[in-house]
Amino acid sequence: MKFTKMHGCGNDYIYVNCFEEKVENPSETAKKVSDVHFGIGSDGLILIRPSEVADFRMSMYNADGSEGKMCGNGIRCVAKYVYDFGLTQKTTITVETLSGIKTLELSVKDGKAQSVKVNMGKAILKPCDIPVKYDKKDIMVNEPVDVDGSIYNITCVSMGNPHCITFVDDVNNVDIEKIGPKFENHTIFPDRVNTEFIHVVDRTHIDMRVWERGSGETFACGTGACASVAACVLNGLTDRKVTVHLLGGDLDIEYLEDGTVYMTGPASVVCTGEVYL
Repeated sequence: MKFTKMHGCGNDYIYVNCFEEKVENPSETAKKVSDVHFGIGSDGLILIRPSEVADFRMSMYNADGSEGKMCGNGIRCVAKYVYDFGLTQKTTITVETLSGIKTLELSVKDGKAQSVKVNMGKAILKPCDIPVKYDKKDIMVNEPVDVDGSIYNITCVSMGNPHCITFVDDVNNVDIEKIGPKFENHTIFPDRVNTEFIHVVDRTHIDMRVWERGSGETFACGTGACASVAACVLNGLTDRKVTVHLLGGDLDIEYLEDGTVYMTGPASVVCTGEVYL
């Protein structure tokens, strides 16, 4: 199988051009290629496919084989792939995902896409649509929840996939390998959850670490950065335009008053090759 490894702020996936390749069992393939010792090593697998309703269709699978609805860093790399490898000459494209059709604007230099701005759609705040088990109010903002014997105040947002945001004094002091799985599999999250640990630096900058369901800690999470800025605004902690500092780099997020979120960030090619499955 021919592949291209790409990353957005260190959030790396194996990309396969399904205009040319056929992947029989994407879940098992995702597990094999993601393995750092016996595969290539990645956070998962992303398939670039034809679409009847958009320019392209993205299917993404986590490192454990589970299918995800949306990946913000992944979709930026899809845009770079289709432009750099000649599948399109357009600098504004649409991509079909399980969380809807996303519009992407490419910034091009010397014939290569350098950065991508994505209309991520509107942040979903209704608990049953996230989903999270919560019936006190119409939105779940700064609510105390017992996680493994400790109380965390959490805000829940969906960007097509569920996110739980909690604020901490220092993201470096979070024992994420221990507490991450406790959040991910908490009983209030019927579909599991991605968890963002956020330190607010000032009104326009935040630090973030993320535990992604199905993948563990990753260097970045685009939908998580979007959900985190929405949570910051809902809690009155930041302005609507925020730079999110992640382990793998920075993302610029804008959360509009109508709930729409825009994300701008880089996309990079690591290597291309063939893998024997």
